Order: sequence, then C-alpha cells, then structure tokens
Amino acid sequence: MSTFKAAAIQMRSGTSVERNVEAFEKLVREAAANGAEYIQTPEMTGALMRNKDDLKAVLRDSETDLVASSAKKLAAELGVWIHVGSTAIAAPGGKIANRAFLVGPDGAVVATYDKIHMFDVDLDNGESWRESATYEPGGRTVVADLPFAKLGMSVCYDLRFPQLFRAQALAGAEVLTTPAAFTRQTGEAHWHALLRARAIENGAWVISAAQGGVHEDGRETYGHSIIIDPWGRVVAEADNAEPGVIYAGIDTAASAEARKKIPNLKNAREFSVEVAKPGIGLKAAS
Repeated sequence: MSTFKAAAIQMRSGTSVERNVEAFEKLVREAAANGAEYIQTPEMTGALMRNKDDLKAVLRDSETDLVASSAKKLAAELGVWIHVGSTAIAAPGGKIANRAFLVGPDGAVVATYDKIHMFDVDLDNGESWRESATYEPGGRTVVADLPFAKLGMSVCYDLRFPQLFRAQALAGAEVLTTPAAFTRQTGEAHWHALLRARAIENGAWVISAAQGGVHEDGRETYGHSIIIDPWGRVVAEADNAEPGVIYAGIDTAASAEARKKIPNLKNAREFSVEVAKPGIGLKAAS
C-alpha cells in the first residue's frame, strides 16, 4: 500500500510536434512544481493530424521521437514519473503505432503500450474515423509495477472494452489509466459513465488525461480530464476543455478496501452461453 500525488495534464495538441512539445514541457514542469510524483498526458500528445500523409512525414522511431526524448529528459531532471499517454511512432509496414511511454525518475523507459482497439466508427454528426487504416494495433496489455502502485496502461477507445481492465485488475493493477482524445460527441454521452464503471467494477483508481477543444486539424475533443477513486467517486476533474492540470492524492489502500467490500474479482465464475430459439428451446453450447 502506498500514497502518491498524481497529475493529469489536459492539452490541445495541434499539428506542430515542436509546439506540442513546448506545451507538454511547460505543463509537466507546472505539475512537478506543485508536487506531482506521477504525471500523465493525453493520447496523441505529440500531434493531432487528420491527414495521415502529413502525420507520416513527421514520424520518428521510439528512440528519436521528440515527445519521448523530452519525457526522458524531464523525468530525470525533475525526479518524477512521466506517463506520455501516447504519441505517434513509426511502425513496420508503413503504419503507425499509437504508443504510450512510462518513464521513471532516472529517465529510463519502464514500459510502453500500443493501443489495442482501433476507433473505426461513423458518428451521427457526420464524423467518420478509421484508425485501422493508419494504425497498427497492439497485441498485449501492460501492468507496470511502480514503487507506489501497480498501474495498468490503456489508450482512449480501449475504455469501451471492460475485459482489458478486468485482466489488469486480476494481474494486481490498483490504478487504471486511460489517456484519451475522446470526441466531444462521444465524450458528452459516455465519458463519465464509462470511466466510473471501470473504477467501480475493478475496485481501482482511474486516471485519465484528455485532449480538449477545437484542434488545428478541425476535430473537437471533449476534455474533462478526470481522476476517480475505487468507489467510483470523482475526486478531481477539469470542468472544461481548456489546457491545464488537475491533481489528486492517490492511496492504493483504497483499492484494497473497495475490493474487500465488493469482492467481485474473487467471485467471478466461468459460464457457458446458451441461445434460445422459438419452438426449439435451449440448446447448450458444446
């Protein structure tokens, strides 16, 4: 059991990686100056670009990426943990990895995570997204064993797949992370409900740094970066879409307490699925 101060940075990343890195560095320094030991940034910290050719033109690999390099330098300088929610990284076959980086106070990368679930949807307002056409999905989930907590890593659309977070919780994760760039439409409808549900059903803290506002590429993201305790209570939230930082004290003992009160992780059972058809009745799946 341990306690630490967490910060979730809300950004409005544009199309210039260099300007985004400047904004990232400023907000990380602000968070560290206010005592944060763990600092999380949103999905696509490095750049938000609709045009995939323009995005590919600025891609770098993990070793030379500007956001990852800045995170390593700042973490070592400030003595903090920096969780880059994700940034675009060149992947084999001409695709892109939507990759998160967790950097320790010594400046070393402790863990990386590639977003597993691709956002391929057509929204009611005319927006259409096909992430699978550009991005290479990851194939593994990650739980990082930090000195102060076991932390599960995910990115944005992963939030809608509860089995991912259940697997992390069963692996011991006390803190679940969902850095995101939720669209305004889906955020208004589902952001709070989904995040609170992931906290409640897993008895875990949830920390979600978000993109917010109207971006240079024309998209609009919801903002409302948020930190939720294992009982589903919102303990910190940005009540708007403006860039900034929110903070909360995290006590991992609260996760153990919630799981003791509602031991659903222990009570889960295997089951089969049966399909009933009119006039036939139930037929057990083989």
